[in-house]
Amino acid sequence: MKAQIQRHASNNPVYGMGFIGALVYYLSHATSFWMGVLGFLKAIFWPGFLVYEALKALGM
Repeated sequence: MKAQIQRHASNNPVYGMGFIGALVYYLSHATSFWMGVLGFLKAIFWPGFLVYEALKALGM
């Protein structure tokens, strides 16, 4: 008998909403095409920035 593994992707909508919000924020503040490209990359990696800043604020 095989054990069933259930995988739930409940965090995907949260990440997606955060990505869209970050993308809108960064693109609205972009002053040139390349700043828009940089904003797109920042929007992809926003959770890493969030964790980094949280750990820095906690003094870790």
